[in-house]
Amino acid sequence: MRQNRVGGQRWFSLFGHFNLLIILMSTALCAQSFENFKKVPIKVFSHDKNIKETAYLSYFKRPWDEYKAQGVHKLYETSKSHTLLSTKEKKATSVGPKIYLKLPTLKELSHKNTTLDKAILFHFYGTTVGFSASNFIKNIRYFPHNQEGIVRYFKTMLESDYILNLKEIEATKEELNLNDWGVYLLVKQLAQQIYTNEDEVRLFSWFMLNKMGYDVKVGLFGMRVVTLFYSKNTLYNVPSFRFTNKTYYALEYNANDKLERIYTYEKSFPLAEKALNLQLLVLPKLALNLKTKNISFEYLDEKYMLSYEYNQNIIDFMATYPQVDVKVFFNAPMEERTYLSLAKGLKQYVDTKHASEGIDFVLHFVQKAFKYEVDDLQFSQQKTMFAEEALYYNKSDCEDRAVLFAYLVKKLFGISSVGVLYSNYMTTALYIPMKGDSVPVGKRRFVIADPSYINANIGDLMENYRALKVKKIISLKKEH
Repeated sequence: MRQNRVGGQRWFSLFGHFNLLIILMSTALCAQSFENFKKVPIKVFSHDKNIKETAYLSYFKRPWDEYKAQGVHKLYETSKSHTLLSTKEKKATSVGPKIYLKLPTLKELSHKNTTLDKAILFHFYGTTVGFSASNFIKNIRYFPHNQEGIVRYFKTMLESDYILNLKEIEATKEELNLNDWGVYLLVKQLAQQIYTNEDEVRLFSWFMLNKMGYDVKVGLFGMRVVTLFYSKNTLYNVPSFRFTNKTYYALEYNANDKLERIYTYEKSFPLAEKALNLQLLVLPKLALNLKTKNISFEYLDEKYMLSYEYNQNIIDFMATYPQVDVKVFFNAPMEERTYLSLAKGLKQYVDTKHASEGIDFVLHFVQKAFKYEVDDLQFSQQKTMFAEEALYYNKSDCEDRAVLFAYLVKKLFGISSVGVLYSNYMTTALYIPMKGDSVPVGKRRFVIADPSYINANIGDLMENYRALKVKKIISLKKEH
């Protein structure tokens, strides 16, 4: 939907397309046969023992240095409130054209397993995957438990038949449509099938990811192996280290692990320059494990019932995600089946309402259908949820509701929204021509719509935040 960039926005230029057809593009799942995995082009550098690898091995053998951790990043400057304020419930202002949501029919995706002839089989979030088993690799050990042991593991892996597993990883990545985080999980789970020792699991993962072009380092914390992942995304509650102006994160550790210093090296593996990109712009193609959730809430003295489906395998995949830039969560999709089943339920309540009333109904749904609880109590740590997770869990806090509401507003109504981050709170704001509390975004005025301020309508911001400075505005990608 085009946005009017001048100050005096016209109502119909913003809401003239409420009678919209939401087109969800689904492509048929094209499973790559593992029998033909050798035909899959794989983006890795030369696997021969070349001059660069030989030179790097000499460098790798040099005594490592001690590096201090930078500490951990925090999403909020101060602790979030354990309770929410509420205001008196009131009917929404009737503004804008009437809504008639039109929803497409779900296009079913099929998934077939083609891995049953492999020696190593395991379930990757409900989907069976298969890999070849190399006895040579299985017998490589991390010993002695120091730098010498890591060098020996690295040198022996260079002499192994690892290329076969690399091609299988690439084929599985393409088949399941995995992003970088999915690739990391796949490599780690394959390593866990090969080894029982956690240090050897990390060494295998480090070696294979380097060979795939990811900039991953390895180090020592005492006698334990630490893997460090270069990422341009900010990760919260994870120890970080700086090398040559790049930030690396110890993903297997958190702030409570006291990973204050490690012994490692600075120079990266030849041609391993790729950052771990944690954006989740397309969901992985995982087998279905369908569940149904029924919820209810009250609004203006009436009770409303909603039911929607979700894929437990997607939920389990999302549960592994590290706490990364909140923009990653704001811009991630929801599975079509989940969105459509929820949208059909909302349609029966918002059709024929004015635009402002329809958006306000969805706002009250997010406010009241789920209990409020901060992450420290629910998960013992900060956890921002994807929109799909916010529907799955019975409890959520401010940033989870902001992610869910922003997603629904964008998909249902085509309205531009932003996340609004304060020192200890997050809400949302919409680009709509209505009165009320607002925040400037560039030259545009976005009106507050707070999914955690109970009973609040569009334009209502909690009074104690009106005088506070906004810490950050989180933009959402436009629908294609």
